[in-house]
Amino acid sequence: MAIELRQHLKLAQQLIMTPQLQQAIKLLQLSRLELLETISEELQSNPLLEEGQEAGPESEERPEQPEPANREANVSEVTIDEKPKEDFDWEEYLGEYTSGPRVRVEREEARELPAIESRLVKKPSLDSHLLWQLHLSNASDEQKDVGTLIIGNLDRDGYLQATLAEIAEMGGCDESCVEEVLHLIQDFDPPGVAARDLQECLLIQGKNLQLEDDLVINIITNHLHDLENRNYHSIVKATGRKPEEIKEAIDIITGLDPKPGKQYDEEEIQYISPDIYVHKVDNEFVILLNEDGMPKLRISPFYREALSKDGNVTDQAREYIQGKLRSAAWLIKSIHQRQRTIYRVAESIIKFQRDFFDKGIAHLKPLVLRDVAEDLSMHESTISRVTTNKYMHTPRGVFELKYFFNSSISSFTGGAVASESVKERIRQLVANEDPQKPYSDKAIVEKLREENIDIARRTVAKYRELLGILPSNLRKQPVWGTKKRKKK
Repeated sequence: MAIELRQHLKLAQQLIMTPQLQQAIKLLQLSRLELLETISEELQSNPLLEEGQEAGPESEERPEQPEPANREANVSEVTIDEKPKEDFDWEEYLGEYTSGPRVRVEREEARELPAIESRLVKKPSLDSHLLWQLHLSNASDEQKDVGTLIIGNLDRDGYLQATLAEIAEMGGCDESCVEEVLHLIQDFDPPGVAARDLQECLLIQGKNLQLEDDLVINIITNHLHDLENRNYHSIVKATGRKPEEIKEAIDIITGLDPKPGKQYDEEEIQYISPDIYVHKVDNEFVILLNEDGMPKLRISPFYREALSKDGNVTDQAREYIQGKLRSAAWLIKSIHQRQRTIYRVAESIIKFQRDFFDKGIAHLKPLVLRDVAEDLSMHESTISRVTTNKYMHTPRGVFELKYFFNSSISSFTGGAVASESVKERIRQLVANEDPQKPYSDKAIVEKLREENIDIARRTVAKYRELLGILPSNLRKQPVWGTKKRKKK
């Protein structure tokens, strides 16, 4: 067969990801805090973008509630008295804009400021807290070097992850010196830090209590395994003490901290800022978008007037202004579209999950992304982006939008039950069970089948683990009272 070149005409549809479309998709999947950061960055980099005034209705470029989907977002004209001069030097102005801002230096002694302690915003870490105590101790320089190695090998929970031999090799000293410094650090705050295992951690804390009775130390030293398995009768039998005394000792042990370093964890608490507020008014649910702190963007009228006039504007400056103008207008339009899409998705979720908003979690219905996508004539990927990192404040609490999408579990009546509703029912059964006779996974399956919920035992075990519920043998509470012997 001969090889030759030919020309063919082919008609095909192809989706091209323009920079504007990529920006709209990016804004759609951002959380509210990330969106505010993005807007702040755009305000600093784009001179044509500015915040509008909230005083007059003329300056409001963005509606408080989303507009219909088929309505284009436009930027209203703003009339100002100031007009650019014809001989305005744009090159000098743009050069000043790109240069760094003027910094005003003011001496700290010239004004009254709070103490440095009240201005600290970062809490101390476990390493810094222990090193501070180490430098205040009477340890020698060699011991401080070894102590620094020990503190550096502690994990987030405060446990030592290296052996004494490894630390001695790193520090070039004897194991006896390492062990001496280790005991010194174990006396530091928080109690139980620098322990090598759970037993040593509890022993350190138990000794710090300085109890007159050594029953607590005896149980931690010799009967910790029975305590973990809740085999209290073996502890009573081995110690020969009264059940009431064993119960008091166990209450003290369970009050100790098994992870002393956790209180100095450097992870900051992330507070949730809801994107949507849902309020019930006259038996109807009203949706409000969270506009708190959201700047009202608009195009700078100064530059728009400059482009409309035949002033002293070079071609390079005009091209730069037009590019920034298109970027700012598309950003405003993308934000409007994002708000409208979130509003419509929230409206659809409320329509599908009306029983949840009226009656609670037990009435949550099975729902998938396809249901909302078909209801709004959107793609499933769009719904997935909208529901990512978005939160809704409801009369039932604050929930992530993805919380309302869950799988279904069949029932004996032919219907379906949401998996979250089943988890809530399992949590209620465990909360109301007899502590001395807790429900096993098999018993929970039988209870759910009485309510026409068809579920397997392994599924119950899976949901129980997700809820953080212990097995029945670990949930069982002992009977500390003395049992009466039956008369023969």
